[in-house]
Amino acid sequence: MNEPLAIKMRPKSIDDVVGQKHLLGPNKVIRNLVNNSKLFSMILYGKPGIGKTTIAIAIVNQLGLRYRMLNAVINNKKDFDIVIEEAKMYDGMVVLMDEIHRLNKDKQDLLLPYLENGLITLIGMTTSNPYHKINPAIRSRCQIFELKELELEDVQEGIRKAVASDLLPNIKITDEAITYIAKLSSGDMRNAYNLLEVSYYSTSDFNITLDVVKTINSKPVFFHDKNEDGHYDVLSAFQKSIRGSDANAALHYLARLIEAGDLDSIYRRMTVIAYEDIGLANPGMGPKVDACINACERVGLPEARIPLAVMVIDLALSPKSNAGEMAINEAMKDIEEGNTGNVPNHIKTNSFDYKYPHNYPHAFVKQQYLPDKIKNRKYYTPKETSKYERDLKKVYEALEKMSK
Repeated sequence: MNEPLAIKMRPKSIDDVVGQKHLLGPNKVIRNLVNNSKLFSMILYGKPGIGKTTIAIAIVNQLGLRYRMLNAVINNKKDFDIVIEEAKMYDGMVVLMDEIHRLNKDKQDLLLPYLENGLITLIGMTTSNPYHKINPAIRSRCQIFELKELELEDVQEGIRKAVASDLLPNIKITDEAITYIAKLSSGDMRNAYNLLEVSYYSTSDFNITLDVVKTINSKPVFFHDKNEDGHYDVLSAFQKSIRGSDANAALHYLARLIEAGDLDSIYRRMTVIAYEDIGLANPGMGPKVDACINACERVGLPEARIPLAVMVIDLALSPKSNAGEMAINEAMKDIEEGNTGNVPNHIKTNSFDYKYPHNYPHAFVKQQYLPDKIKNRKYYTPKETSKYERDLKKVYEALEKMSK
């Protein structure tokens, strides 16, 4: 079988994995699990090509564990039955499962009892946020680890490892070409290996130069390393330009992101901006951003640049308020510090002492909602950034007076 370079380069141990130092570095959680020869069911999630399957295979190989690979979509119930029977035969099995977020109920019901009794140890891989996409029954039986995007230096390291191996005989490659391939991959190691391999076989003398790589992929590189204009620096500049009400700068960074084809990051960042930076000053902005994203998905590029430009100008020139963000941050701080308390009896389920506000004038009646321990706590501080938020402030202050 003609295995791609990305498969051939998969590490045999976690020491050879590129990146993910927060999980695999000295005294970090997965490294310690492996060092202690102890494995628990886990879910690895993150973007494509950053090492989910690589880490899973490296773990089982280093620990010398028997394992089988399944795909939640491709493999049917019979395949799952076979793996379970094999696990019974060998008194245990590690199952590496790709696309675990798409595991249907029948397969979940089949797996759950064996996850519960420890016959099967599951390592699931997904690009989706498991807190949103994975069934709670599976999620509660697994430790969840988020993989971070690879830095430019990580991808360069991976490319150099491939060059130093014997998998590409007689290869010669310039530092310029390595850097260019790493930048084009945008943190996707699999993509970098694929481009390296295509570049290698597209030459007559296996000499890979910058020009060779450009003949294969000539897309302009806008995701520069952290010493230049990094991808995240552009996204940061995009948000900060909108937050600073500079429509022209916001359009400039939007154009760079569009040229790089990174619509998903634009969508996510605009959604964050609508609630983090504009918030209560213009609450209609959230639905407008959603409508813009839907329009972009329908028409695609290059036309999508037009609704994006309209939306970015609107975001930049909108009044701004971070009152909502500051309020939830204060509330979360109390939770993290254990500053909570019991729910008051009169607002518990099936309470007979609860006063139903709709039975009172103005749909308001004085009663305590916060726990006794923090009954006078204030999280929300009203601002006056727009007519809407000034009106909210008036309502808030009027209710405060009525509560005294």
